[in-house]
Amino acid sequence: MRTVSTLDQDRLHDLLARAQREVDEGTLPACQLAVALNGEVVAEATFGAPQASRFHGYSSGKVVVAGAVWLLLGEGALRLEDRVADHIPEFAANDKGAITVEQVLTHTSGLPQAPFDPLEWEDRDARLARFASWRTNWAPGTRFEYHPTSAHWVLAELIERATDQDWRRFVGDRLLAPLGLEHLRFGVAPEDQGDIVDVLAVGEAPTAAELEALTGVVGLDLADFQGEVNDENLIGFNRPEIRAVGVPGGGIVTTAGDLALWYQALLQDPKGLWDPTVLADATGHVRCTFADPMTSAPANRTIGVIVRGDDDQIALRGMGRTVSARAFGHNGAGGQVAWADPASGLSFAYLTNGLDRHPIASGRRGAALSNRAGVLTAPAG
Repeated sequence: MRTVSTLDQDRLHDLLARAQREVDEGTLPACQLAVALNGEVVAEATFGAPQASRFHGYSSGKVVVAGAVWLLLGEGALRLEDRVADHIPEFAANDKGAITVEQVLTHTSGLPQAPFDPLEWEDRDARLARFASWRTNWAPGTRFEYHPTSAHWVLAELIERATDQDWRRFVGDRLLAPLGLEHLRFGVAPEDQGDIVDVLAVGEAPTAAELEALTGVVGLDLADFQGEVNDENLIGFNRPEIRAVGVPGGGIVTTAGDLALWYQALLQDPKGLWDPTVLADATGHVRCTFADPMTSAPANRTIGVIVRGDDDQIALRGMGRTVSARAFGHNGAGGQVAWADPASGLSFAYLTNGLDRHPIASGRRGAALSNRAGVLTAPAG
């Protein structure tokens, strides 16, 4: 554990105790958290695993892939209004030719459950055939529905078409290396996976009544609620060959410290990586306010992050109630938390290898931790 005196020490103790409690009680096998401020990690701790362990961050990594697209937007290699098919002609099949880059980034492209076997990625012919085979569920641009993995397979392909480079290499060379993020990776070779903590499912699945209370949908089946974000697929990330692929929509492997520092980079851009206008748009301009069909709350999505906002639905956006309305982030399956708050300059990341089957339990945990992290620099009293 490492801390500095910049933070309110009593509140920090409360945050760390809250995280440690569930490991001590056996609710979670392990967790790791970090708080960053002014471009550096100012507090970090790991419970239930070696301090230097790396964890699966799942969808918290979507922001990193989006960040690579933001680079290309700033350089003019991509435009939000571009049709995906302008860059990936094979994608146009089955009436998908009008889908835009912006729609892919905002989860409004109509492909929320488009199938893709991660092991097909390295086979270019299979990859392109898969893109061609996809069909939309609804007219692109007319509604929001979370795309667990499909959108980011498309973004990875767009990065490769625009740069003529493996997308993982591009992310590493243009983002992670300049920022000194040595532990954050997409695609980890089997021989380098020894420090990655295996994941397992914990907790009890919600009842039908609890699902209805959460979503407002009567008779919702758990399988329909989870979609591809289910135990089998999430635990499948333990497989060395899946870790090696680096699934762009969920395959991030990182420490909490590196993830918190990633968000510091989005607050400050100390290396001047992004065009300032694009970065401001990406982290603050809400482009998608369609209702999330699973919660009925406005999605509040930019071209890569969720903005907390100031309406009565903030509890459903995963950043707690003590951060400002301008806070932005993106959590991950099973209880991963990641955000930054421009008002305080804080960023926070929490990772666990205990994938909670109960979305209400994991949501409450994330809110409890975020609420404690959000006031670490606030005046006491």
